[in-house]
Amino acid sequence: MLAGPGVAQATPQAAPQAAPAAQQRVAAASITWSLERASNPTQDQLAAYDLITRAMNAAVARYNNISDLGKNITVRYDPGVPTADGNINGTIRFGNRAYMTERTALHEIAHTIGVGTSSGWSRLGGSGTWTGAQATALVRQFDGSGAKLSTGGGHFWPYGLNYENEFSNTAADRHVQIVAAMVRDGM
Repeated sequence: MLAGPGVAQATPQAAPQAAPAAQQRVAAASITWSLERASNPTQDQLAAYDLITRAMNAAVARYNNISDLGKNITVRYDPGVPTADGNINGTIRFGNRAYMTERTALHEIAHTIGVGTSSGWSRLGGSGTWTGAQATALVRQFDGSGAKLSTGGGHFWPYGLNYENEFSNTAADRHVQIVAAMVRDGM
């Protein structure tokens, strides 16, 4: 559900009929984002803001519907950026219009969470193969007992959504699940 420009919220999930008394519920974190806008935007900026807002709303809604990851992200339009980039400090910059897509937003959100940008990433993925148990088990569930998550250059595959032709709803959902598992692994 869109809550307005620059804000996406997950669609509330139906509550279970009755939870066992011994079970404790913990509120899930969520990803939020804001778009830095020029005070008097040009037509170019307005067009970019629209594309970025659509991409980020879709990506953030997907992360919030599938995971309990939390992050506050600040997004900027920077025409000097050849594609897009994300930083663990919580910033994403979009440049080229061709990269103002949900696929790119999902990918860059992963960088803000730690993919390719955190010490945990270096420790668990620095060898060229992700060594964390949870994300490894998940990719094997998706792709078979011999599957592995390859790492390099701050990216992972499969399901890293490194290129537009890798995007599908299934791949996007698996991307979020794997990033969440990487966080549980200690990323």
